[in-house]
Amino acid sequence: MTHIAVLGSMNMDLVAYVDKAPQRGETVTGREFHTIPGGKGANQAIAAARAGATVSMIGAVGNDGFGVRLRDTLEHSGVDTDFLRTVEGPSGTAHIVVDDEGGNSIVVVPGANGTVDHLSPGDEGVIATADALLLQLEIPQAAVVAGALAARRHGVRTVLTPAPAQPLAPELLAATDLLVPNEYEAVTLTGRTDPREAAAALLDLVPEVVVTLGATGSLYLARGTEPLVVPAPRVRAVDSTGAGDTFVGALAVALAEEKPVREALSWAAAAAALSVQRAGATASMPYRQEIEAQYTA
Repeated sequence: MTHIAVLGSMNMDLVAYVDKAPQRGETVTGREFHTIPGGKGANQAIAAARAGATVSMIGAVGNDGFGVRLRDTLEHSGVDTDFLRTVEGPSGTAHIVVDDEGGNSIVVVPGANGTVDHLSPGDEGVIATADALLLQLEIPQAAVVAGALAARRHGVRTVLTPAPAQPLAPELLAATDLLVPNEYEAVTLTGRTDPREAAAALLDLVPEVVVTLGATGSLYLARGTEPLVVPAPRVRAVDSTGAGDTFVGALAVALAEEKPVREALSWAAAAAALSVQRAGATASMPYRQEIEAQYTA
């Protein structure tokens, strides 16, 4: 079975559902509130596990109630938590407002994630056994760099989601095989507003790029190849939280299983399309049989 390692964040998502998101200085009345386990690292780990991979999570939670629930959620989704540390203090939280169009705005408070600034004993060993390492930027970039370099030493494919958008260390880019920004992140990294131009600029930094385009689909570029645009299924979005992470987790599994790139992107798009039709991040992520059914529909 495909083995995916994830080095990244664990957050409890505190989600308020509203008709329309408040503007600065405005107070609105929410319709619902939920606490949902999330964080980009955990999201991608659960997405990959539900898509059919064996998954190992590397990161940290606090010694609070949220930490217990976050660990339990991973384990119940089949994710190995042997390398998930528990540290003094609060777990990470994400404060999310979701409007009736499925859009969201998010404030992340790192908590325990901020302590993950290096690899701990055993982390490199589990990375070395993986088919791919998934990375994001909700933990200190020093740890992300260390993980990417460890993967490079052992010939493990690195997949980096550059979110939240920030300048990337040259050594991180040098150790990244596949970069998966959304449109905003691609613009932030390159200053190019056109997705194709942004993706082409990113190819000067990494060998492969997938720019996710929301409901439009995704754009794939690799050095020496023609751009590939893969549409997404048309669905009605309820909550887009975690859709990008669902896409990345499913894509990593598909590529590790050596699916052709177009098929892998379509398969990942099917997973993301299922996720946006449900509320929450990890709660919305589909299982492999659902993805297969959506993909062949």
